[in-house]
Amino acid sequence: MSAPARGYFVSGLLLAIGGVVFFSIRPIFIKLAYAHVVDPVTLLALRMVFALPFFLGAAYWVRSGAGHRPLAGREFAAVCALGVLSYYGASFLDFLALQYISAGLGRLLLFVYPTMVVVLSALMLGKRVTRREVVALALTYGGLVLVFAQSLGGGERDLWLGAALAFASALCYAVYLVAGSEVIARVGSVRFTAYAMSAASAACILQWVLLRPLAALDLPAPVYGYAIGMAVVSTAIPVFMTSEALKRVGANTVAIVGALGPITTIAFGWLGLEEVMTPLQLAGSALVLVGVVAISLKR
Repeated sequence: MSAPARGYFVSGLLLAIGGVVFFSIRPIFIKLAYAHVVDPVTLLALRMVFALPFFLGAAYWVRSGAGHRPLAGREFAAVCALGVLSYYGASFLDFLALQYISAGLGRLLLFVYPTMVVVLSALMLGKRVTRREVVALALTYGGLVLVFAQSLGGGERDLWLGAALAFASALCYAVYLVAGSEVIARVGSVRFTAYAMSAASAACILQWVLLRPLAALDLPAPVYGYAIGMAVVSTAIPVFMTSEALKRVGANTVAIVGALGPITTIAFGWLGLEEVMTPLQLAGSALVLVGVVAISLKR
């Protein structure tokens, strides 16, 4: 690899790592905001209100490019639908889940989406599941059994509710990846991100308008600070960092780097929220990470 090519790859790798770290801070912002108010509808709407200008700016920048090609009506509808499914549906379920489970555990459950992609690809696209993928699936879900071993007796109802919501969030994101890969290839990652996030922002804001009175915005100042931090630090910045990383190093490398996500969230939760995990849960988390990395790697 030549020096310029090496530098291009290394910069893409650093962007992927930065995107993972910034995304990992989002559950911390959510949990901190929940210390003041438990209203995921309002919190999600505030996050998207403050993030929307970045995506509208990106959409304008893409449209003003020399090689810009207008989207066909079907392409535009597909982009908007996928954006609402992933960045609205998956995000809202994630916000709901974090009312009941820790930030680290929520991030770990979201991280199983690559294994869901394998299963959905087999069911929806007819792709054959390899022996290595079967082993990786067994490791991943065996690890989840260890993580929840202390609750298998059914004594912690809220934990299971939060886990189910986080799992549903991961499923929404997996469906988005399986259904959207072809659309992203045609449209381009930056334009897709800008349009999809704008559509998701509109859905979040509309949900708030329909479900909450204007008085719901009478919130403590820290909540607005956390919402702005979530919008800028753990939404707009990592979305575009990850898009550029995808272009420079490819989806496979970005997926593998994503294994840092649960680790960094657990670390941030320990530092900022005093969250802890038992040795058995940490062992299960390690199995989940091994399984997801194994399923992300190409032969």
